Amino acid sequence: MPATPPQPRRTVAIILLDRIVALATAARRVLSGRDDASRVTWVVVIAVLGVLVATAVLVTGVLRTPGKLAPVTLDPPLSVDQVSTPPAGTPRAQARPAATSPAVAAPPPSASVTAVPPSVGATTRPAPTGSTVAPTPTALLADFAIEDNALLSYGAAVTITNPGPASASPWTLVLTLPRESLRVSAVEGARVSHDGAVWTFVPDEGAGQVPGGASVRVTFRVNGAPAGAAPDACTIDGAACAGLSN
Repeated sequence: MPATPPQPRRTVAIILLDRIVALATAARRVLSGRDDASRVTWVVVIAVLGVLVATAVLVTGVLRTPGKLAPVTLDPPLSVDQVSTPPAGTPRAQARPAATSPAVAAPPPSASVTAVPPSVGATTRPAPTGSTVAPTPTALLADFAIEDNALLSYGAAVTITNPGPASASPWTLVLTLPRESLRVSAVEGARVSHDGAVWTFVPDEGAGQVPGGASVRVTFRVNGAPAGAAPDACTIDGAACAGLSN
């Protein structure tokens, strides 16, 4: 008769698993023939038994393999001597200076005016001792004259002279006629406006200056009865004109 082959050795884990399977099969049979309340009670009991069996499996595995759990070793705390005194031959740590912020460049000094000496050979001119003062314009002179007579008008001219060396500023000639009915026309060398019997003449554009030692002429006609039509007054920049009969 042939020998029966040896059965493999069952470990504790396999045995426990077999018990769990058998327990589950028995529980299913019991639950199939009971009401809902009994089923809930048996489910709780089976769950508790399953947890206990699983815990037993884990504990058994740990106890059977204690060499796989490496013990955790803690280094002993350093003594005071080990902390304060370094071992021989170990260089002491050099003290490092504290980090300093980069130096901020000081603002440049305000620019000062430095006299630069003239270069050798440069030509220097003496500064003028005094400034040139423009000559003061001289007061203008005016000369009134009647040049021709007609039946109802007469022609007149005023010569404005600058006796000084400097050019004179724009001038104003004022002529006062005896009656407002007298009218001035045909004016040349000036522009005219009036207020009643007072007629004011000012230079044409570009003729405002009277050069030194020169003269300008203003001509015009006075319209109206010539009897007693001569001007009552004539002024140039406020000064009386020459040539009036009265």
